[in-house]
This record gives sequence, C-alpha cells and structure tokens, in this order.
Amino acid sequence: MALIKICGLSREEDITAVNEAKPDYCGFIINFPKSHRNVTVERVRQLRTGLRPEIIPVGVIVDQPVEKAAMLLNEGVVDVIQLHGQEDETYIRQLRKLLKCRDRSIWKAFKIRSRKDLESAMASSVDAVVLDNGYGTGETFDWSIIEDAGKMMEGRKVFLAGGMTPENIEEAIHRLDVCGIDISSGVETDKKKDRNKILTAVQAAGRAGGNKQ
Repeated sequence: MALIKICGLSREEDITAVNEAKPDYCGFIINFPKSHRNVTVERVRQLRTGLRPEIIPVGVIVDQPVEKAAMLLNEGVVDVIQLHGQEDETYIRQLRKLLKCRDRSIWKAFKIRSRKDLESAMASSVDAVVLDNGYGTGETFDWSIIEDAGKMMEGRKVFLAGGMTPENIEEAIHRLDVCGIDISSGVETDKKKDRNKILTAVQAAGRAGGNKQ
C-alpha cells in the first residue's frame, strides 16, 4: 500500500477533512513562524484531540533544541518527529537517548539536487527519509535521481515530497521506488487546506498503492 501524509494542518476544518479522507499520517509545522502553516505546541495539542486515532500525527520542526523535540514525543504531542533543518547524526543520537518510549519515530527531510544528496539521505540513521525539493517550494525535483531510493534504504520508509499534487501522485508511486507521498501545498487553495483536494489526494494514493506491482 502507498502511504500518504497530509502536512501543514492548522485549523479545525483541516482536522475534519483528514478525518474524512483518512490518510496514514498528518503533519503539523511546529514553532516555525516563517511558514503560514505554523502552529504552537498548545495548538497541536488542541487539534489532536479531534483527530481520528488511526491517523498518526507528525511534528515537523526546523533546527529546534533536541530537548524540545524529545518533549514533543515523550509527552505524546505527536508520535513522529520530522526534522526539516540542519539536524545531524549527533542530534539524532541525542534525541534517541532522550526518548522514553521506543516506539516513537524520527524522520528527516533531505533536499535532493544530486545523487550525492540521495546518498546522504540513505546514510542517515533516521527511521524514514523524506526526499524533497527544498523547504515548501511547491515544485518537484529531478525524479530520475531517486528511482532506486527504496532499494538503497533496505526496508526503511522513503517518502516523496515537493511539488506533489493529487494529479501526479499516481505517476510518482508507479514510477519511483518510494513507499509514500508527503503533500502540503498541493492540497491547498489560497494557502488553506482544501477538503476536496485532500480527499482526491488520499484516493489517488490508495489507487496507486493498489495497482503498484
């Protein structure tokens, strides 16, 4: 099955939409004011109370102190942390040491411009990598760089991000060796989450996963 994460939730209406669509994951961009999708920790706590229990909440953070990342996981604010800054292997090791619950996951996003970037992503010790064009650009990168990414990860999850839309999800899943899609701006209208686009994206991921050989 192809996995899908709807990222950048910030409103009650967003929670209602993902509860209806039932993606595998939903994401919250925490304490990153540069993003129009930014939310506080307390806001995530509030929004999560209305989230269907089977949808796994992911906290997206950028260069936050490792103690804050650990708090988000240890206090159950989110179940997964997605690192989206310059966090290195030392940071990841420190974070794992601070975790009280070992079933929490650590993901990291990598900006892909070359084969070397992919190799750096594959060498990371995180539980899953997100191969992205950058930081919220809404544009795709050269997918030919990552066509064998899944094999290189040896069973770890590989998500594709950057320029994903409901219209190109099936192509991406069929063409690339990735397990899932991470989508945000592609399910927005006027910088707000769009219920119909969310439903269409999740349905596309479902079709692509069912048809992938």
